[in-house]
Amino acid sequence: MSALVRLAAWILAIGLVALPVVAVLNGWIAGERWPMRKLAVTGEFAQVDEAAVREAVLPYVQGGYFAVDLAGVRSSVAALPWVEKVEVRKRWPDRLEVSLTEHTPVARWSDGRMLSEQGQLFAAPPGAGQGLPVFDGPEDRASELMSMYGIARPLFLPLGLRVERVTLSARGSWNLVLDDGTELEAGRGDPQARLARFARMLPQLRQDPARRVARADLRYTNGFAIVWKEQVNESQG
Repeated sequence: MSALVRLAAWILAIGLVALPVVAVLNGWIAGERWPMRKLAVTGEFAQVDEAAVREAVLPYVQGGYFAVDLAGVRSSVAALPWVEKVEVRKRWPDRLEVSLTEHTPVARWSDGRMLSEQGQLFAAPPGAGQGLPVFDGPEDRASELMSMYGIARPLFLPLGLRVERVTLSARGSWNLVLDDGTELEAGRGDPQARLARFARMLPQLRQDPARRVARADLRYTNGFAIVWKEQVNESQG
């Protein structure tokens, strides 16, 4: 019996020593003795609001230095719009450091999200990314849409035209829209060669100011079919 009493006494003693330590580490007690007073947000970012970062961090630092929930801070900041990557660390005695990397968008997705240069789709506030091209297609083929845009853009830029929209159908057919409204049906197979051939001919097709190309079907072996649209005289508008 005496052995059991001694064992119980040891367990009680260990508990009395460990409980305050556990309580401090979890912020149950004495959090005010080691409060987090400083937050440093670093990284190159233009879209992320630093005030929003501070607001996201605040709930996870209330228990003091030892009880800071680093995983919670990381998840909360990572959920903010435009944030691609987050690193969090704490520095004794009262400093929390948050380093973040911002998404760099290359296009708008058809559902309102943005596509980063890393090929990741991410949520963005409404109206963001004006001036960027719009991509539409299967999400798992986003890299192909980026590649097609990279091929088509330098073909039309010397002509003063921008590629405004790139669409890839579920069957693998390509459709592009230029910023003057011209629609290009490039199809499957070898769309790059078809686009290059059309771009070479486009200066001749634009010589008559009274007409402009509304749509071009490039899915022909040795040419393309043109649908013309009469230009509206601005003075009559």
